[in-house]
Amino acid sequence: MKDKRTYKNKKEHGEDMSHENEIKIEAGSIPTLIEMHKKEIWEWKQKESEWIKTENLLSGTKKIIDDLSAKLIDQIRIIAELEKEIEKLLAEKNK
Repeated sequence: MKDKRTYKNKKEHGEDMSHENEIKIEAGSIPTLIEMHKKEIWEWKQKESEWIKTENLLSGTKKIIDDLSAKLIDQIRIIAELEKEIEKLLAEKNK
């Protein structure tokens, strides 16, 4: 059996001799291939849709966390001010 990876002419040196990527397409199989590719495209579009949905959910959640964090910091500041006010009032009362 002849090895198909041997070069017969000098100019064949730059060509791919592996034939790994070659496929034979029969005349009737083109519509089948088109349908297969349409299904693959649909599946990838569905995945992309899920990724976009997840990304939007993530950005919305981040915004909520940022808003709640800002409100929490404001509440802590207000509590500290009220505690100082209470201490001041108690000190005045005890005089």
